[in-house]
Amino acid sequence: MKKQQGFTLIELMIVVAVIGVLSAIAIPQYQKYVAKAEAASALATMTGVKTNVEAYIVETGAFPDDSTDGQTAQDLGAPEDADLPLGAISFVKATGHLDFLFKTSGVNKLLQGKTLSLVRHATSGAWICNSKDIEKSLLPKNCSGKTAL
Repeated sequence: MKKQQGFTLIELMIVVAVIGVLSAIAIPQYQKYVAKAEAASALATMTGVKTNVEAYIVETGAFPDDSTDGQTAQDLGAPEDADLPLGAISFVKATGHLDFLFKTSGVNKLLQGKTLSLVRHATSGAWICNSKDIEKSLLPKNCSGKTAL
């Protein structure tokens, strides 16, 4: 008599179930990881522009308003919007914000259409990273989280 070798149907079903459970846990965690990496990339892009904004403030005594030559994000060192795969940088003069608006497509779903901000404190000159619509767990470690801007 020849002995049969191989896996039974039950053993194969158990393996499929284990893979299903692992993927149900791993995929959402991977999505969060990707969103955190994209948020950190946006912050790194804005941090590069921050130095030029400080120089502009020292020279003119005012925060750039993103409306005229010499005051746009691109004039102050930000990459062209077309060169930024994740979104666009803009200034909000009234509140001293340097904002990164994520695109509505081609970006992680957890960040689409949301804004990450660097806010300059008017008197101390300190910059604070925060967001009014991105959950705190997705922000880089030095960001303070959701606030009413």
